[in-house]
Amino acid sequence: MAGCCGHDKKFDGMSDAYKRILWWIIAINGVMFVVEMSAGVSANSQSLQADALDFLADTLTYGASLWVIGKSISLRSNVAMAKGSSLVLMSLWVFGSTIYQFFVLTTPNAFTMGSVAIAAFTANVVSVLLLMRYKDGDANVRSVWLCSRNDAIGNLIVLAAASGVWFTNSAWSDLLVALIMAGLFLSSAWQILKQARQEKYAHQISEQKGELG
Repeated sequence: MAGCCGHDKKFDGMSDAYKRILWWIIAINGVMFVVEMSAGVSANSQSLQADALDFLADTLTYGASLWVIGKSISLRSNVAMAKGSSLVLMSLWVFGSTIYQFFVLTTPNAFTMGSVAIAAFTANVVSVLLLMRYKDGDANVRSVWLCSRNDAIGNLIVLAAASGVWFTNSAWSDLLVALIMAGLFLSSAWQILKQARQEKYAHQISEQKGELG
């Protein structure tokens, strides 16, 4: 990535501009968690609540990303792996709560779902645009990009769910979207964990060669 790293070394977040962007994105995600979770509970929307939970997870993990900038490769990899693991847990929670909601089938408020999804999408598009030039960094930096990108996709899916609820007057589309979002969490978790393991392994091999040398 031009201007951020060398030809072989991935950008590790050591940039004042990147740190300022992270602070802004942490604030955006924190505010949107409160807004979307309140709306999700009020509207009886499982997909809104899943998306709100994602905002909360992002707020915490972006804070961790900011904290590990400049730390050792091993620590950064471990934090990235913790992020991936948290996405797995979040996915399991969404799967479980959606299955529970399947037996209740309370019809959500489509207007609230759509309105909040549009606001959340706008917030995430701003985050994605701010992070665009940093999307190919190390596992820690890339995890921030992947989460923001998936959040924007998730918001569009929630908007589609709101349309489905409005047309069918049922909760089926809301529950389906919640399951799709859980799948997105798992996909991101796999990518983050895979890259973090690779970077940690490469670092260990490099250290071993240095000791032998």
